[in-house]
Amino acid sequence: MPANRNVLAFVMAGGEGARLHPLTANRCKPAVPFNGKHRIVDFVLSNLVNSEIYSTYLLVQYKSQSLIEHVRQTWTMARFMPQHFITVVPPQMRHGPAWFQGTADAVYQNIHLIESMQPDIVAVFGADHIYRMDVRQMIDFHVKSNAHASVATIPVELGECDQFGIVDIDERHRITDFREKPKSTRPMPGSRTHALASMGNYIFNADVLLAQLKRMHESGETDFGKHILPSMVKSHKLVAYDFATNIIDGTEPYEEHAYWRDVGTIDAYYQAHFDTLGAQPKFRMTNRHWPIYASPDQAESAQIENGVINRSVVGSGSIVDGATLDHAMLRRSVLVERGARLEHCIVMERSRIGRGAQVRRAIIDQDNDIPADERIGFDLEQDRRRFPVTASGIVVVPAGAFPARKAASSPIPGTVPGTSRLEEAVSRMEMLA
Repeated sequence: MPANRNVLAFVMAGGEGARLHPLTANRCKPAVPFNGKHRIVDFVLSNLVNSEIYSTYLLVQYKSQSLIEHVRQTWTMARFMPQHFITVVPPQMRHGPAWFQGTADAVYQNIHLIESMQPDIVAVFGADHIYRMDVRQMIDFHVKSNAHASVATIPVELGECDQFGIVDIDERHRITDFREKPKSTRPMPGSRTHALASMGNYIFNADVLLAQLKRMHESGETDFGKHILPSMVKSHKLVAYDFATNIIDGTEPYEEHAYWRDVGTIDAYYQAHFDTLGAQPKFRMTNRHWPIYASPDQAESAQIENGVINRSVVGSGSIVDGATLDHAMLRRSVLVERGARLEHCIVMERSRIGRGAQVRRAIIDQDNDIPADERIGFDLEQDRRRFPVTASGIVVVPAGAFPARKAASSPIPGTVPGTSRLEEAVSRMEMLA
């Protein structure tokens, strides 16, 4: 990126994530765990850092404490480089006693940050998606197009248009119409089945954005997708950036080209996990050219006593003792006891799956102690009386739904003669937790 192109990024991380409940009962949507050791917010922050965009404000609002702690522990920039930072910004209420009323209002309430930084370009990105993107390529397209604002776009099926901002474009990618979550729309050029949708990632010339934010505030508008972008279509040059043209080094031929998922529902969140599994996944988490950074990991290595494991992830500090894992994802410090079986499951931190327990097509949130011989995912009517179950049959066990049992192992490994390797490992895991 040219040295004279000064870019400031705002990441919209205030999402309540109501459709991800109960995973968002005590955390905001960007803080929801993903895969073995990441959180959803790590994807956008990794994309910005890998794109050499080092000045980022993370705008938070709902149940943000776990997100704030994650950013504090994971995303610390060098103190001797003042323009390199990722800073969490809660509502400051500088313009009245109000929370953020929308995406544009969130940036307007922090307009002083733009005025003090004086960037050339402002990137406004969402924090809720799983993808890799070189933001420099979008900025280059924006500059070459002489655009005032650019919108990253992907094709979506017509039946999903009510979930996205939908754009119409001309032959030069100029946006001629922008409609936020329309009930129906016409197909994009060259397709009968898909429309062109906004990814919620925008590039603005800073002076244009400042003027639009001030105009918006005076007129009582609050949102980029509902208000600012539709109103700019006739008065400014808006262009659509084709995400399919974004090239990431290290992407394997078998991966889905231009992979991007909005994990705003339990079903989408669940499926995205399994898109990362296998020898040839749709989305490979490991790419040394474009890493997705995660929080520092102080837990011990995973321990497999024995068992049968097929296409699964076993997080650090986890123990598998004579169990069967089939398309299972274990995050940190998970214990799966003898005879248990996990099939197409996601199990989060500090959970225990008891002896003989059978769990399939389920998400087990953190700090759960599933009893011995428990069955989850086999009788959905019974499950619905206890837990949320999606229409497709995914069972979600909320955090702490099964309180922890008293550990049977020695509290200090090695102090009791005859303590098994498994008991020692359990004790180490419990002390780390």
